Amino acid sequence: MPVFWLNEHNPNFPPAQAAEADGLLAVSKDLSIERLIVAYQHGIFPWYSHRGLFYWYSPDPRLVLFPQELKVHKSMRSIFNQRKFEYTLDTAFEQVMRACATVQRSGQQGSWITEPFVRAYTQLHEQGLAHSVEVWRDGTLVGGLYGLSFGRVFFGESMFAQVPNASKAGFITLVRALGETGFRLIDCQQETAHLSSLGARPIPRAAFIELLEQNCAEPTLIGQWCFCEGRIEVCRPNNT
Repeated sequence: MPVFWLNEHNPNFPPAQAAEADGLLAVSKDLSIERLIVAYQHGIFPWYSHRGLFYWYSPDPRLVLFPQELKVHKSMRSIFNQRKFEYTLDTAFEQVMRACATVQRSGQQGSWITEPFVRAYTQLHEQGLAHSVEVWRDGTLVGGLYGLSFGRVFFGESMFAQVPNASKAGFITLVRALGETGFRLIDCQQETAHLSSLGARPIPRAAFIELLEQNCAEPTLIGQWCFCEGRIEVCRPNNT
């Protein structure tokens, strides 16, 4: 199938089902807020940029985690019992994102989280649509992750850890709270052993798109998030 070139004045996409075998669907010159909002709600995300162009993907199958299927192994239960970390939401979004950009990943040279991505997602955070989990130890940020929220779906983007198990503990804490808050799905994008060990599993793209249609139509928790008695609440409305 052909790769679609997107009109910078029109934020819409072709159907996700038109993506190539590797998931590549379209290329654009822009990474606008409007385009990002449309993309995520239709099962599409930007993966990287090259020479001023942004590449948009919708892989098949899609790795997802249903909150009720979260697996917490004995070693992680021990970490929670020892209370090794403290957890916050939306207190250091850009710091978390930049830390994710420094992570050395197997098979990758450099990071896809370039300055245009940092600017765009920080704007989404300021609009109350992108969120971060911070993992602290003795007042120092040692891990975290970030993503977006639409309706009852959380779209995970990237995570980092500067000490063992920090990102995993942050992810588990987030998934538990999302489940208690009524979220029905966490998008994990592509399959990894790390996320699969926590209960994530691949589903057909068509099934994923159907789940998005059902759950992104639900009300979105817009604003700065915070943990409150095991749930997620909006502690500050939309910052803009």
